[in-house]
Amino acid sequence: MSNTPTPHIAAKLGEIAKTVLMPGDPLRAQFMAEKYLENPVQFTGIRGMLGYTGTYKGKQVSIMGHGMGMPSIGIYTYELFNFYEVETIIRVGSAGAIDEDMKIGDLAIAMGACTNSSYGAQYRLPGTYAPIADFDLVQRAVEEAKKVGVKYKVGNIYSSDTFYDDALSLKDWQKMGVLAVEMEAAALYMNAARAGKKALCVCTISDCPFTGEATSAEHRQTAFTQMMEVALGIA
Repeated sequence: MSNTPTPHIAAKLGEIAKTVLMPGDPLRAQFMAEKYLENPVQFTGIRGMLGYTGTYKGKQVSIMGHGMGMPSIGIYTYELFNFYEVETIIRVGSAGAIDEDMKIGDLAIAMGACTNSSYGAQYRLPGTYAPIADFDLVQRAVEEAKKVGVKYKVGNIYSSDTFYDDALSLKDWQKMGVLAVEMEAAALYMNAARAGKKALCVCTISDCPFTGEATSAEHRQTAFTQMMEVALGIA
């Protein structure tokens, strides 16, 4: 009996490429597919989570939303890695600057993902697991960022379970050299490690919590094209 379609993804096996780019917002997935892919075909729309497969410079690529938070990306990426034979997932998201040198529009290439989540407890490890990206993807993303001409930093990001953090803990993470905060990369990296697959998170800085600067939802949906081009360049 086939595991596909799954309860969360409408596609049949073979309709999703080996490499999937994943923004949080399904409307950003639609924008990316329509802007960059040749002959994009929608393969899912369950719960409004849009996914498309097409070609980019002759290579088959899929683009699909993953929603907000580690439970959401955890479900979608688990199914992609384990049921759809996906080999590589690149998250293309937004993040808030923790490093004060990072400005709106800069890229954070996440070599590692700190977290306050208990997502890793399911593996019953006798210690603390350090979720990290695939090194080859990191290296290639740096090369593409240089080609595109976008300012970037490589390092740790912080995957938080809380968007509205009552503890106001970002300054504590700043002390440890963490670049930015988002809500998904740690779960993506753990799913990839468990499945023996490859993953990377590249985020555009969309707001600066310490200064109050922020972009609009509409801007985040359509204007982060440099990040999209970096990710497509390594897909």
